[in-house]
Amino acid sequence: MRVIKFLDKSGVKYEVTKHEPAFTAQQMAAVEHEPGQYVAKPVIVKADGKYVMCVLPACYKIDLRALKSQLGAKSVKLAEEKDIEKIFDDCELGAEPPFGNLYDLPTVIDKTLEKDDHITFQAGSHEKAIRMSMDDYRKLVAPKVLEFSYHVTS
Repeated sequence: MRVIKFLDKSGVKYEVTKHEPAFTAQQMAAVEHEPGQYVAKPVIVKADGKYVMCVLPACYKIDLRALKSQLGAKSVKLAEEKDIEKIFDDCELGAEPPFGNLYDLPTVIDKTLEKDDHITFQAGSHEKAIRMSMDDYRKLVAPKVLEFSYHVTS
């Protein structure tokens, strides 16, 4: 998987854990015993015909109107699964890591993640998670920070 090779080359500290299959970021947060705030989920959107990776906490939903406004786009919609499969050809569908730079995608993270000390995310598989420091993540990805999500109550 591209993300693990990338992390190894970069020399940052990270931890890989194996868990029972989890098909949503919230499920992964539960099996990893990690608050949803620290579990990042990437959502791929198409803004004015170009794909953008949006990274937000597992317990949040994307606000497409806010995103559209902050990107200065005329249109923003969720990418289709068939397109996501093509872009992330080394990952299981729905287990994409939040590293848009590895897939030639601009990456934006939601402001709610900005002050977290660490980040946990799927490692391209529904059975593996990676945990690393938020500082290292931000150095490696250099995402733009925007406000485009809202908390989901259970």
